[in-house]
Amino acid sequence: MVRVVATSDCLEFTGGLMEFDVEATTVRGMITALDCRFPGFGTFVDQRMAIAIDGEIHQDAWFAPLNEGNEVFLIPKIAGG
Repeated sequence: MVRVVATSDCLEFTGGLMEFDVEATTVRGMITALDCRFPGFGTFVDQRMAIAIDGEIHQDAWFAPLNEGNEVFLIPKIAGG
């Protein structure tokens, strides 16, 4: 299990939860699990959130491995231009 830590942007999907555990071995698997648990949340995370694993931000993290005990932080993407 990995611990997912969300921001207040995610509360509408998670029913008010900001921290929860998910079984996944990759970020993509985590996103799929989030969508199953909280319908629509996986798509929201995929499109609107950056992923940090144990404090390290990952670009294009879909296939980044997750290990037992990792903390995954969901951070709003910063728009640039």
